Amino acid sequence: MSRYVAFLRGMNLGGRRITNDELRSHFEMLGCGAVATFRASGNVIFEKDEPPAELTSRLESGLADALGYEVPVFLRSAKELRAISAHEAFDAKLVDASKGKLQVALLVKKPPAAAAKQALAKSTEADRLAIEGRELYWLPSGGISESVLDLNALAVTLGTWTMRTKGTIDHVAAKHFSG
Repeated sequence: MSRYVAFLRGMNLGGRRITNDELRSHFEMLGCGAVATFRASGNVIFEKDEPPAELTSRLESGLADALGYEVPVFLRSAKELRAISAHEAFDAKLVDASKGKLQVALLVKKPPAAAAKQALAKSTEADRLAIEGRELYWLPSGGISESVLDLNALAVTLGTWTMRTKGTIDHVAAKHFSG
């Protein structure tokens, strides 16, 4: 069985509320095995033997039917998640000195070179950006709400994403994908 993590966009925001038990149940009804959740923000770990593109499409369709709204799914394999966790997009001294938390935006696909260049042009000392594969790494100098970085403009350039702290990625990797 292949092991995956699905990062779901827009869970438990606004009027949308779903418990981890309900989310686990939906994934089990969609044929996933060994389902676990991490925190209440749409991080679902599971096993399933199905090609990633087909699996993503089936999960999005099944969750939309069950919940009554679109749920973009950002699927990563065990190998991909371990690579994201191990990647050091910025010098450790910069990360340690920052008052902000290192963020990872999980993208649908690797951005074309022109889009990556356009996105990285928005990087400043206050909001450092790096791209590796299908991930945008963002190191804000302070809290996210204090940043002047235009996340909507970045999303227009790079496409839909969901964001997690690097700490969340590291915890999921350590707890569910360390083997």
